[in-house]
Amino acid sequence: MKAISILGSTGSIGTQTLDVVRQHPDQFKVVALVTHRNIDLLEKQIAEFQPTIAGVVDEQAYAILKERYKGATEIVSGKEALSIAATLPEATMVVTAVVGAAGIEPTMAAIRAKKTIGLANKETLVACGSLITEAAEQYGVSILPIDSEHSAIFQCLEGQDRNNVEKLIVTASGGALRNWKSEDLYGATAKDCLAHPTWNMGSKITIDSATLFNKGLEVIEAHWLFNFDYDRIDVVVHPQSIVHSMIQMKDGAILAQLGNPDMREPIQYAMTYPKRYPLQMEHLEFTKGLDLQFMAPRWDDFPALRLAFTVGKEGGYAPAVFNAANEMAVYALLDGKITYGHIYEIVSTVLSRMNNSVPTSIEDVLSMDAWARLEATKEIQRRSAC
Repeated sequence: MKAISILGSTGSIGTQTLDVVRQHPDQFKVVALVTHRNIDLLEKQIAEFQPTIAGVVDEQAYAILKERYKGATEIVSGKEALSIAATLPEATMVVTAVVGAAGIEPTMAAIRAKKTIGLANKETLVACGSLITEAAEQYGVSILPIDSEHSAIFQCLEGQDRNNVEKLIVTASGGALRNWKSEDLYGATAKDCLAHPTWNMGSKITIDSATLFNKGLEVIEAHWLFNFDYDRIDVVVHPQSIVHSMIQMKDGAILAQLGNPDMREPIQYAMTYPKRYPLQMEHLEFTKGLDLQFMAPRWDDFPALRLAFTVGKEGGYAPAVFNAANEMAVYALLDGKITYGHIYEIVSTVLSRMNNSVPTSIEDVLSMDAWARLEATKEIQRRSAC
């Protein structure tokens, strides 16, 4: 039986991870749960799964839960709760499902504690790719991808001679603004961006899907997960989100992983790897007919994707700054302070002010992350004041 710690248990990935656990109670035991501030749902999860510890990052929310909870689970607080859960001695696997740079430190802590990583926090590898992958190799830790695109590539690469693989092909739904006219994109609001046509995800990743920043982050993550140069990673828009990603072999053959857009499949594959277990969900049925479309990205209308390739190739602190500035801009969009078009402007402006070099520690990256957030905040304030 695998003992699982879930960082971000009340979010979209976290709740679906618990759905998988419910389907296989003889295979998994939940030993730690951590939320940012959703203590009402966390309390229900504690009652159902009886973990050893539960964490609440937000101190005010922690105080409320600590006061009212009378059960046996230990309640811990602050951002330290993430690392406590990630390094819990009885845990054998850590599912990192928190959003943004908050996943970096606990993921590294889990690696140093020799826990298997189920990675749903792409920002960790975007910001700290070399540091994280080097640590995983040093400690003999497996990083198993949970993002549907990376899980698909991971599954397609199984049993293949990497020397025979020409390139990775990452699919993108295109997001909520895929069919918008070029001239209308700049003023798109958060409400516009959140109307995703195929996936039910958290607000931050749904905005990133609409801007294609998410696909850019995934390209950088794929580079680190699979050790492929950026020139051997392509992106194709696939509106139906049935083909989750593909690989192309040197003889021209294409291997693809298909399935309905349901995150429980890649979550479960990471949790049960290398085995496969039954999963109760709506499975793909070819007899009902499929209309699968593929097209090139609109690079000029969604410039974040091209920018991601640029910062990925540049390396150093650039991907961390790219991620941090985007994160701040997304939350500003959600707060109604800016529009769609401002996000790319803010990120590219912050990148232009950066003095790049090679980070040697997590602390270096987090320091640059903090700098980028401050610079992005200045840009947000400037634009929202206009």
